[in-house]
Amino acid sequence: MPRKARAVKLETRAARLKLPVAKKPIFTKIGPGLGVGYRRNTTAGTWVVRAADGKGGNWTKAIGAADDFDEADGKVVLNFWQAQDRARAVARAGRAGDGDDGRPVTIAKALDQYEADLKIRGGDTGNVARVRAHLADTLAEKTVALVTARDLRSWRDGLAKELAPATVNRTANGLKAALNLAADHDERISSRRAWETGLASIRDAEEARNVILPETAIRAIIDKSNEQSAEFGLLVETAAVTGARISQLARLEVEDLQDDRSDPRLMMPSSRKGRGEKKIARRPVPIPAGLAAKLRTVAMGRPTDAPLLVKQTNKLRNDTSEKNAAAPPLARWKKSDHTRPFARAVKATGQNPDKVTLYALRHSSIVRQLLAGVPVRVVAVNHDTSVVMIERTYSRYIGDHADALARVALLDIAAPPDGNVVRIASVR
Repeated sequence: MPRKARAVKLETRAARLKLPVAKKPIFTKIGPGLGVGYRRNTTAGTWVVRAADGKGGNWTKAIGAADDFDEADGKVVLNFWQAQDRARAVARAGRAGDGDDGRPVTIAKALDQYEADLKIRGGDTGNVARVRAHLADTLAEKTVALVTARDLRSWRDGLAKELAPATVNRTANGLKAALNLAADHDERISSRRAWETGLASIRDAEEARNVILPETAIRAIIDKSNEQSAEFGLLVETAAVTGARISQLARLEVEDLQDDRSDPRLMMPSSRKGRGEKKIARRPVPIPAGLAAKLRTVAMGRPTDAPLLVKQTNKLRNDTSEKNAAAPPLARWKKSDHTRPFARAVKATGQNPDKVTLYALRHSSIVRQLLAGVPVRVVAVNHDTSVVMIERTYSRYIGDHADALARVALLDIAAPPDGNVVRIASVR
């Protein structure tokens, strides 16, 4: 067994976290023509192998995440000693010519790496699936270092012929993130200009598409949802009250319901949106007593770590035979489980399901709180977003509909003064 190399700066997580964030790894030699490097990132660092190619040069390749925050598992997350073993194995595989020889990464490979990174960080791998669904093979096979801004702009503009501008931006941002990660891990990718230019966001894409529903419409949708099933009706009602995303509601557990107090609330899990390590935190979101009572009723008898909002999965739920007399099995809602039943509920109320989606309940909740005078910072926290995003997305709508709030403070000289207003005597 090869003797393990020592490197004071890299051996422990405490030492590594003292290093500055940098794109260039710090390498230590672990054998002839072979080194292992550590790249300090804003999140968990990355282990990199550097091996001689036998022609006077060398190749590098990312081989795993460092155990800066998570415990090493020897597979995805590696400590310093495991990184040495992995570096030797990768170097041997490359020299044996099995295809993993440090060749320039393609866009398809960059997406694979980004998907693996999202899984490690607990991110939403749907960001990768969205890109793959629209990526032609000819572009996927191009190397990241050689792809041009014209290639990427042509792809982005092609999306714009089929998709809404906001969807184009989300798809392009997923690809951009994958290419940035590839550049972080490969020193040979010296410029990011191609995707910074070619995948530039379409301006004003987020405007004028947020559907805001009046309370009467929301109540009607909840009623029609309850007609389909009590479980679905409760999901829609909770979404309307809290403005939370489906991904958050699906992760609610019985212990997240705090109804043993005068002001009931839900400890809402954070979403997986945004950058960096996705550590799921929980923040209190107020709910009315009526919703709290419904949630307590359905949660009765379940373990504290059981899902709070569930769907019925037993197709024989109406079977009254002894075999099916027990309560049907329960399961968490998945990302798209609600789409069709919600469309049916919307259509039953006489509205267009192509325009009114479940996200309209979130938009309506945010606007409802803003119009009620709730501070923007509180609205942002309640809806797991940022003040910047609230102002960017909703300020124009609020400006169109909130003049009644400002009208009460207007000075109207033509109106008679109130009888209880006393004129202040002048002071000489």
